[in-house]
Amino acid sequence: MTKNASRDDAIRQSVRASYAAVARGAGGCCGSAAPSATPCCAPAAADRSARAIGYSAADLGAMPAGANLGLGCGNPTAIAGLKPGETVLDLGAGAGLDCFLAARRVGPEGKVIGVDMTPEMVARARANAAADGVANVEFRLGEIEHLPVADASIDVILSNCVINLSPTKAEVFREAFRVLRPGGRLCVSDVVATAPLPKSLAESDAAICGCVGGAASAASIEGWLRDAGFADVRVAVNEATREVVAGWAPGGGAEGLVAAAVIEARKPERATD
Repeated sequence: MTKNASRDDAIRQSVRASYAAVARGAGGCCGSAAPSATPCCAPAAADRSARAIGYSAADLGAMPAGANLGLGCGNPTAIAGLKPGETVLDLGAGAGLDCFLAARRVGPEGKVIGVDMTPEMVARARANAAADGVANVEFRLGEIEHLPVADASIDVILSNCVINLSPTKAEVFREAFRVLRPGGRLCVSDVVATAPLPKSLAESDAAICGCVGGAASAASIEGWLRDAGFADVRVAVNEATREVVAGWAPGGGAEGLVAAAVIEARKPERATD
């Protein structure tokens, strides 16, 4: 195993452990999975965090209890233009918040698949779906770099503040391209680096798990998407989110380094030369 591969595996293990703690209610949340002295996954705190990044009271009121953990940096379902009957894939589904919102939009003729690499999150999401009787959602255990999804089977891909956690983001976008049908679209909310990250953050497991250390620049994301084959690539930074991310880095100060962005792209109807 190469040094880089070993480090990539270590990052995945750290992220998995951090979000397993969140799923159990024993870790930090409200936009960051970095450890905190007082877990903030209580419903009121999680709802405040979700409202701050674009979810409405109606969205949150329609969710199964426990689906909102206060994670995320935007509301991808609000920008995806989901239509009845579509098949939707959520990368890094967590406890299922965006999956349940998408399920309402695609209706009983549609389907939503949530993929997460953390067994505790998958178990929690499945329990939420069962408790609320949501029949058109399925949760699968898997890595977003190696999706347990068939080729050309998905109409829309969503993700919310998860791709930044991957140490091999280009691979994530290649997989997204593979599973999308021709004409399918990717609609993601994620954090991007708006200034060079100091080595102390870029190499810090706590900062990576807190959705800061692994943030890539908009230019890098655009390049990976185009290299994967996507067209109509757009990365739009939302400067208003800097206040939301302010406390995500260990010691604070993330608002000067990262911000949330809307990331959109489309798989062409036919292959290009």
